Amino acid sequence: ADNLSEALKKLKITSTDSTADSLEGCLDCLLQALAQNNMETSEKIQKSGVLQVFASLLTPQSSCTAKVANVIAEVARNEFMRNPCVDAGLIPPLVQLLNCKDQEVLLQTGRALGNICYDSHEGRNAVDHAGGAHIVVDHLRSLCSKTDPASEKLLTVFCGMLMNYSNENDTLQSQLINMGVIPTLVKLLGIHCQNAALTEMCLVAFGNLAELESSKEQFAYTNIAEELVKLFKKQIEHDKKEMIFEVLAPLAENDVIKLQLVEAGLVECLLEIVQKTVDSDKEDDIAELKTASDLMVLLLLGDESMQKLFEGGKGSVFQRVLSWIPSNSHQLQLAGALAIANFARNDGNCIHMVDNGIVQKLMDLLDRHVEDGNVTVQHAALSALRNLAIPVVNKAKMLSAGVAEAVLKFLRSEMPPVQFKLLGTLRMLIDAQAEAAEQLGKNVKLVERLVEWCEAKDHAGVMGESNRLLSALIRHSKSKDVIRTIVQSGGIKHLVTMATSEHVIMQNEALVALALIAALELVTAEKDLENAQLVQILHRLLSDDRSAPEIKYNSMVLICALIGSEPLQKEVQSMAFLEVISKLRSHENKTVAQQASLTEQRLAVES
Repeated sequence: ADNLSEALKKLKITSTDSTADSLEGCLDCLLQALAQNNMETSEKIQKSGVLQVFASLLTPQSSCTAKVANVIAEVARNEFMRNPCVDAGLIPPLVQLLNCKDQEVLLQTGRALGNICYDSHEGRNAVDHAGGAHIVVDHLRSLCSKTDPASEKLLTVFCGMLMNYSNENDTLQSQLINMGVIPTLVKLLGIHCQNAALTEMCLVAFGNLAELESSKEQFAYTNIAEELVKLFKKQIEHDKKEMIFEVLAPLAENDVIKLQLVEAGLVECLLEIVQKTVDSDKEDDIAELKTASDLMVLLLLGDESMQKLFEGGKGSVFQRVLSWIPSNSHQLQLAGALAIANFARNDGNCIHMVDNGIVQKLMDLLDRHVEDGNVTVQHAALSALRNLAIPVVNKAKMLSAGVAEAVLKFLRSEMPPVQFKLLGTLRMLIDAQAEAAEQLGKNVKLVERLVEWCEAKDHAGVMGESNRLLSALIRHSKSKDVIRTIVQSGGIKHLVTMATSEHVIMQNEALVALALIAALELVTAEKDLENAQLVQILHRLLSDDRSAPEIKYNSMVLICALIGSEPLQKEVQSMAFLEVISKLRSHENKTVAQQASLTEQRLAVES
């Protein structure tokens, strides 16, 4: 400790006119003390005021420069020392030193700047202000191809410095991307893949940058996919694989890179991991299984990468993913069902999968999760069924396979995501399927549950889908029994409210269903239509210039049907409809104008 105090005193006095030897001795003493107790020594250095002296010692001519930079790098390992280093004016001279040729000086300067930037807003700003990043990126470029140990060490330090400089800072990350750092880092990874420390630094830097959208476009122009897959195949340790996964996941959100990863053979690696880890209960293996299967699902979100792996339903990858569905691992069941939902994104794939028995596999999976099931698996399996039900030719096949009954088992679910998918699946299934729509529409339990969900104010998706299914049951069945069931369950008011939705498609579905109610069961529904103030709503829709032409047309069709009811006709007469409708006779849409003339005639006759 005495030696340290002595050295600090000496440094302050002699820094201006000392010989290199005496300075060197003082700096050695400081480095020794820092090696023994970094924190305590750093506090003493700060109190002594020596930091300010260091600024004048950081000159390219001095033989002590590397040691001064080393001392700064060591003290800046402590969080409390980073701002004092900035305040002492050390950043500009350190950045200047990045222009010198001496490798040891460059190494220690890179360390010092990297440590000062670590989690320090002030440090990063000062380096940014002094233009440090630009010089370091240039160094990376010029050193990139050198594989001697000293150059690799320097490259590792510079990568680390840029990482600390830009970590979690979008502005500085964008700056590095604009400087073209990405192609350089990818090249580095390819050339130095044998050097573990440098590879690790590159991966962390990629992880940093890959979250930004602008970076993905740049990555897509490099061979990053090939390099990462090559590196991944070599890894044995869990931590290293995990590190590569952390870069792959954000990159795989980009469709171009998805395809590159598939072409580079990532899928085979992922399937191998799944195979190795599926029966293990080791924590690392469970984590790897999840990451690998999640990434597999992500790759299938790209249209091209998905189609490439589907290979007309003959692809080995598609077949392997199918085998996940009956697995005992919830994670694999989930990934399998999500993968099927992703494969089911065009009619050709959907038709092929339904013809090849995928529906039964999904229903068996759902069956395993009816009682206290896994919600994410339920949600995924229902998503897959919903997508498969989109092509017209699949609907009847899926209905006769018993999909509606399988889905109805989840009516009791209290989980909004499951409710939402259940509703969507039923709505897809009954589209233009009159018999199925009638059967479901007469199911009192279902209709009562729909009416209850139509009031799920906290879950707009569930509320919207419930309304749409109610309307679909009427529109596709055109059945009096269905309408009576919906009236008795209190569904009419929801259909009337749906006619005021902000979505034209929903307004339209509601108006068509209401017109069918008025045509087939007006007497039964009369009271409910009156209480829901349907006539006032129609007047508003017809008066509003913003209403779409089809909304105006269907509102007039509905008015014509409603005047078959005495109380509703009285309401229509009291509201000066003729005035609004006569204006619509000159509407630019021919169909609207014609319907306005017909409606005007009907109203005139009735009055």
